[in-house]
Amino acid sequence: MELGIKRPLLAVAAVLAVLLAGWFLSGSMAEPDDVAVADTARAGSGKGGIPKEDLKIGVVYLSDPAEGAGYTYTHDLGIQEMQLNIGLKDEQILRLVNVADNDEAQIEAALQECVDKKCNIVFATSFGYMDTVEKFAARYPEIHFFHATGYKSNNTNFNNYFGRIYQPRYLSGLVAGSKTKSNMIGYVAAMGSENAEVTGGIDAFAMGIYAVNPQAKVYVKVTNSWFDPVKEKEASEQLLAMGCDVMSQHCDTAYPMKLAEDKGVWGVGYNSDMRKQTPGSALVSVIWHWGAFYTDAVQQLMDGTWQPHNYYEGMSEGIVGITELSDENDARVKELVSQAELDILQGRQKVFTGVIETNDGGTVGTAGQDFSDGDITGNLHWYFKNVVIVP
Repeated sequence: MELGIKRPLLAVAAVLAVLLAGWFLSGSMAEPDDVAVADTARAGSGKGGIPKEDLKIGVVYLSDPAEGAGYTYTHDLGIQEMQLNIGLKDEQILRLVNVADNDEAQIEAALQECVDKKCNIVFATSFGYMDTVEKFAARYPEIHFFHATGYKSNNTNFNNYFGRIYQPRYLSGLVAGSKTKSNMIGYVAAMGSENAEVTGGIDAFAMGIYAVNPQAKVYVKVTNSWFDPVKEKEASEQLLAMGCDVMSQHCDTAYPMKLAEDKGVWGVGYNSDMRKQTPGSALVSVIWHWGAFYTDAVQQLMDGTWQPHNYYEGMSEGIVGITELSDENDARVKELVSQAELDILQGRQKVFTGVIETNDGGTVGTAGQDFSDGDITGNLHWYFKNVVIVP
């Protein structure tokens, strides 16, 4: 069964209960774009599955959402939204932060804490948690384990969830390609071509750039870590020193955006709306709406209607998207992006389709055929022709 995810309709939501980002963290005020909104249209009966009063949800985070931007922060906005929609008490949610995804002992300890504190649902939000979650799912079949990114599942109590982030990545490439003057666009990447999730995002971004500016190139610096503030800062500095005048990223910190603003150039944000951190440089951000997934997954477990499956949806289901373009983008670019977004939503633009030229002089794909989901999620180990890997 697919999760019936739709974009929250703020104007008609029965309850506009706004929970400011960071409400449980520091009490600091968030920008209006960073809110979790109750959407009572998602609420089900709660009968037949796990009773609401018996729910205990563990969430394992790579970093701390108190940072106020980025990957973990966006996931926690989704958890907050789910809490509002379902009506859970604070003590029904266990958050474990700063759990390194390259340290199995830390991951084991975090997951064991979820078990010991009687969690019946566990969301593990980083790629590197995958193998350990797989072990725990086999060890504790009565607990539902959900793993973000990655690819493993067991068809019983362990499933994978992600989204077609390449769709808004393509749109953001249209923006970046239209704005660059140096034709050098920087990209800080967590992983290299061995990771299809990261590579697919780079390729879609590069394709969008090429569609509007065939002369521009994307300069990619790989950090080999999902979260490493030092390496992300150093990578950003290197790309900016080379002359990149637009920066983007697939990494957890806001360094590419912040340093771009410091240098007086442009940025394309990722994960959360980065206008809050860098109002002077953010042209647009590619964002996740995790609350849609979290709400429906928990609600279906309460209703007894959840079926094991891997979740992979896109812009039309509301799980991914882009922010409103800043006023630094001219009307022509806004119209271009709007039309391309419509083409994606209506199925005319598939991004990965036909024969595609790669940066090593070869080609991939078949004329007249779209790439399968399996290819996009697991086999994109090549770079589009305008991508340059920076040593």
